[in-house]
Amino acid sequence: MGFHPKRIFITGASGGLGSALARHYAGPGICLSLWGRDLARLSSLAKACEAAGASVEMRSLDLGNVEHALHAMLTDDEADPVDLAIFAAGLGDVRAAGAVVEDAGVVARLGMINFVAPAAMAAALAERMARRGHGRIVMIGSAAAFHALPFAAAYSGTKAGLARFAEALRIGVRQHGVRVTLVSPSFIDTAAARRTGGARPLSTQPDVVAARIAHAAALGQAHAIMPWPFNLLRWFDRLLPRPLRERLLLALSPPGH
Repeated sequence: MGFHPKRIFITGASGGLGSALARHYAGPGICLSLWGRDLARLSSLAKACEAAGASVEMRSLDLGNVEHALHAMLTDDEADPVDLAIFAAGLGDVRAAGAVVEDAGVVARLGMINFVAPAAMAAALAERMARRGHGRIVMIGSAAAFHALPFAAAYSGTKAGLARFAEALRIGVRQHGVRVTLVSPSFIDTAAARRTGGARPLSTQPDVVAARIAHAAALGQAHAIMPWPFNLLRWFDRLLPRPLRERLLLALSPPGH
C-alpha cells in the first residue's frame, strides 16, 4: 500500500494487543522498539520476534513517569528515527463493587497512563516526524470513548480525551506528511480482559485486531472502529433521548457495581 515501515515503536508490548502487533510486524529488515511493564513477557516476545527475523530493542518502564518516557523515546528516535509509532499501552478499570464512584487514585492513574503519557509522547514524536516530512502514528483508543459508562467513568473519559486529541493532532500534522490514525476497538480477548469478567459481546482475537490495525495504519486511515457493529452502536447512543440513554447505560453496569 506504499507504506513499508522499517522501525516500529510499540508501547504496551507486554500486553495482549501490543504483543500481537509486535508479532504481526516482526520480520527480516524490521527493527522493533518494544516497551512494556512486564519484563518477562517482553523478553519472551522479543525472542519470538527475533526468531521471525526482526531486530528488537526493549524497555521496561512506567509510563506514569512521563518525563522519563519522553526522554527515552526521543533519545531512541534521535539514534534511529521511528517510521511508525503505535501507542497501545493502557489501563482498564471499573469502580469497586458497592462503591458509588471510582477511587480518586485510580482515576488519576488512568488519566496519566491512558491520556497524558500517550498524548505527550505522540506530540513529541509527531513534531520530529513533521520535521522529517513523513511518519505515522497510531493511537489505540476504545469504543468505550463513545459512551458515558457510569461504572468506568475514568476509562471511558480518558479514552474520549485521547480520541479528541488524536483527531486534533491528525489535522495539525497531515500537511507535514505525518498520518495519525485513531483505533477504537471494542472487546479484545486478552488475558487481562478475561480477568475482569462480565459480558464481552463480539470479542475479537488480538491477532485479528492487530492485522486490522496494521491495515488502517497502512492506509493512513483517520479512524478505525472495530468490529463494525460498534460504529452503529456509536450512532445509536447519539440518537437516543438522554433519559433513555442514561437508563440503558445504568443497566449495563456489571453485577455489584
